[in-house]
Amino acid sequence: MTPERLQKLHDTLNRRQPDLTVLMDDVHKSHNLSAVMRTADAVGIQDIHAVSPDRSVQRYRIMSGGSRKWVATHIHPDIPTAADKLKASGHRIVAAHFSPRARDFREVDYTRPTALLLGNELSGVSEQGSALADEHVIIPMLGMVASLNVSVAAALILYEAQRQRLAAGLYEHCRLPPERYRQLLFEWAYPRIARYCRDKRLPYPPLDEHGLMQEAPGTRVD
Repeated sequence: MTPERLQKLHDTLNRRQPDLTVLMDDVHKSHNLSAVMRTADAVGIQDIHAVSPDRSVQRYRIMSGGSRKWVATHIHPDIPTAADKLKASGHRIVAAHFSPRARDFREVDYTRPTALLLGNELSGVSEQGSALADEHVIIPMLGMVASLNVSVAAALILYEAQRQRLAAGLYEHCRLPPERYRQLLFEWAYPRIARYCRDKRLPYPPLDEHGLMQEAPGTRVD
């Protein structure tokens, strides 16, 4: 672990936004999943959510390349289950969905705890998802086509969220809970050992200030 690598990990974790996330409503094309995950990482999102009744998202996550190492994906069987979980944790659901109550995506306050709901490639946000959303937003279209690719729409909206959060100073201090921070730091720094510990149900060894592993009391990882 070089000092430069350790500093990069700390800098990234210090900018993570635990109250900003994405909920994909049966988005299933691998290139879209990959692109959304990459954008999520780029704007400081740590956890994303996906409704995938057949769990196809789990099979496609590998297509996201390097991004899957840095962003956690939580899979839900249906949209009500996902929405209930997010709302219980204080998130407001903002759906990218054309409707009579939809507003320009730039008019929404993304400094509040927000989950961006994205619909699938064929039919968009489901009827259930639309009804469960707290707000609907649209991206103004001035050409002949009626909508953007789901991953492009996600990038535009998430970068607006990033712009607002930067202006509000939300990237200036660490916002992850300490235990979550330590967990992620270890998993990012030592992914193979983290996987070994999870398989064996062992606690992660603590790290010193240089990012080097210290042997946990009563635990030895060879």
